[in-house]
Amino acid sequence: MSLASIGSFIPVAVDVTFLRMDRPPSDAGPGLPPGYSVQVVPKCSVAFYRYLYGTVGHEYVWWLRRTLSDIELRSMLREPTISIHVLYADGEPAGFYELDRRNKPVVNLSYFGLMPHAIGHGAGRAFLRHAIDTAWAERTQAVTVNTCTADHRRALPNYLAAGFEKLRTLREVWRVPTRLGLPIPERLRL
Repeated sequence: MSLASIGSFIPVAVDVTFLRMDRPPSDAGPGLPPGYSVQVVPKCSVAFYRYLYGTVGHEYVWWLRRTLSDIELRSMLREPTISIHVLYADGEPAGFYELDRRNKPVVNLSYFGLMPHAIGHGAGRAFLRHAIDTAWAERTQAVTVNTCTADHRRALPNYLAAGFEKLRTLREVWRVPTRLGLPIPERLRL
């Protein structure tokens, strides 16, 4: 490894927890607060996706999709098995989730999160339940998700409370490109 390559990446150590839900929740679940709604974006543009991903994931080291070119990202967004769902609060984007059905009948909740201004206003659990119910609505056998120690501290407890079961936790070392300008918490740096 050259000195130039050491400076171009920040090594980040995270514990990634993989979770699975093998049956839909039996209760009705919480409803979204007044003024909140969720809309699927059938033809999500690259620019809008980058806005959602960047705003939700900035503080949580969401970096992988930032490294995709516009062409690669556009191709992914055009996959009929992938859907983008946006949470709106009084008409303003407040979060999003992404469902990936490429391994159907297992549906993966690839990304889920709230924008910083929407955290702490009571929408998170209802929005997560919306994602779960949407995933189960189509002859699904299981729903999967993963979270890591870079995510919001309430991510794992919320997934467990929603009915996901922990499968395993693995330590991963990411090489996050410095050009992305992401804040890397000291607790995650190697």
